[in-house]
Amino acid sequence: MKIGVIGLPNVGKSTLFNALSKAGAESANYPFCTIEPNVGIVDVNDERLYVLAKLYNTKKIVPATVEFVDIAGLVAGASKGEGLGNKFLSHIREVDALVHVVRCFDNSKIVSVYDSVNPKRDIEVINLELILADLESVDKRLEKSIKQSKQGDKLAKIEVDILQRIKQHLENNLPVRTMNFDLEELKIVKSFFLLTSKPVIYIANIGENDIGKPDNNYVEMVKQIAKSENAEVISLCAKIEEELVFLEPEERELFKEELKIKESGLDILVKAGYSILGLMSFLTAGEKEVRAWTIEKGSKAPQAAGKIHTDFEKGFIKAEIVSYDDLISAGSWNVAKEKGKVRLEGKDYVMQDGDIVVFRFNV
Repeated sequence: MKIGVIGLPNVGKSTLFNALSKAGAESANYPFCTIEPNVGIVDVNDERLYVLAKLYNTKKIVPATVEFVDIAGLVAGASKGEGLGNKFLSHIREVDALVHVVRCFDNSKIVSVYDSVNPKRDIEVINLELILADLESVDKRLEKSIKQSKQGDKLAKIEVDILQRIKQHLENNLPVRTMNFDLEELKIVKSFFLLTSKPVIYIANIGENDIGKPDNNYVEMVKQIAKSENAEVISLCAKIEEELVFLEPEERELFKEELKIKESGLDILVKAGYSILGLMSFLTAGEKEVRAWTIEKGSKAPQAAGKIHTDFEKGFIKAEIVSYDDLISAGSWNVAKEKGKVRLEGKDYVMQDGDIVVFRFNV
């Protein structure tokens, strides 16, 4: 699953991406620096893995990961092909969620698409272009569904109703993600691949001088918009985050102390990205390695087993499971078992975040 990093040109997207991936994406002081999207695989920082590694005396730790894509900056008119509009929109269509970077600092030395800093305007520019692109898609799909519904296609009739509701919502300049659908409708909406249906995390990119201070007026603007969309806002300084990741661990901690940063903004973002995609981790632990395996929330035990190997899912018998807290409290798997904390679960068991598992299978 992929998360796209979007925003107007020169708001700090590539700087943030550098920090996320250490990939060294080109970051320069002019628009459209990023043309082809850069891709970075980022570890999800999970303290549980380090605790388990000590418990099992292993040095090999394999964390869960999230894939981030740095997408070219967008300008007004992108839905009609302005700037790199067509490429930009096609790249957004390929991701599962969005991180929207918004400039929330004043700095006359950094070129801006506009002459002033205005997060509300910047967010509206991008949202409007995505809405216009979605309206075009909806109109095409609606025309097709109306024809099919007249021929007696029952699914097409349902689609027509949903599409008409979506069209009205978009015409009010509102993204699809702010609409309510039941589970069956949601499946249909996902099949439309609409840009504004994707979940969003807003990044309020603040200046170095604003670190550790109350939110400035720009950040408050972003928070108000996010609240109306039921979206999350993370306030961070992309430039400082980029500097932090290239420091040695000891230097990094000293720098964080100096800046009074408790948790890296990147760690918060990666965890939020993992969550917004509806993902969670189950864990396996032993002397060879400690590993986090990524599954969708609501996955059952056989599906989780299939993440390790397809044979595990095909030949699934049972899963021996202990919660992370119970294992740490017991001090070892055997003691947890003696205390009755290790459970034997079958095919209908719904996996929980932090479950530590041994699968039994037969092939």
